Amino acid sequence: MITADDLGRESGTTEVIVSLLAEGHVSATTLICVSPVAEEAAGQVRKLGVLPRVHVTLTSERGVPRWRPLDGAASLVEPDGTLSVDPMALGARGEAGDVIGEADAQLRWMRQRGFAPVAADSHAGTLYGLHGRSWLAEALEWCARHGLAFRLPRDPAPYFGGPLPPPLAALHERAVAHADALGVAIPETIATNRSTASELGAYERLRDDYLRRLAALPEGTSELFLHPSREDAVEGPDGVVRSWEARLLRDPVWHDALRREDVEVVAGWWP
Repeated sequence: MITADDLGRESGTTEVIVSLLAEGHVSATTLICVSPVAEEAAGQVRKLGVLPRVHVTLTSERGVPRWRPLDGAASLVEPDGTLSVDPMALGARGEAGDVIGEADAQLRWMRQRGFAPVAADSHAGTLYGLHGRSWLAEALEWCARHGLAFRLPRDPAPYFGGPLPPPLAALHERAVAHADALGVAIPETIATNRSTASELGAYERLRDDYLRRLAALPEGTSELFLHPSREDAVEGPDGVVRSWEARLLRDPVWHDALRREDVEVVAGWWP
């Protein structure tokens, strides 16, 4: 499964993702419902017959006007009512009830517009405990109530680049067992680029890293997720990396590798 995350982030990213979907270079996308561009983005992918996942969004991003939650719970927002750009700030103050209430509101937003998402994931990884408090247990229970799959890898090593630190490893093991007990479908593994433009140095380094990840995918259904965009649509060096990811998805070398590794690109890792 090849996913383009952040549909609706802003117009430039939306334009690139819609084009990649139309060209068949990605098989899925995730929608940021709290963005002012979400309504327009949802309409564009509807015309393509694409059902986006709900990208549970609890933080804003630098370079675009700060987003406001749909539910507006006090523990999730800054004094002006907007979502912080700092995931650590959310991790320090967010309350589980408010987190799930906002997830409910975002799922409801999609359903009211005729979308019936079959899976969910976490924008900026805020649900996973990477930035302080974890809401994995609550998120999985929320998914079970709504019949949603969830982007939680059975094998986290390809994403993290190695074994998890002991506290996170224990948390992850409990979460996978909890998902299985609840009947929430999860992927075998997930992979994405986590390096900056300065760390990568050039497009070819990013491409080679994704080729390595592709060759190392385990048996089973996994998810490669990218954040393709135009360089001018995303502020700072992140725009460079996102433009490289858009380039990768159209690169003949990448498509040759998919064929060589006998990778079947599917629409989802859930039944």
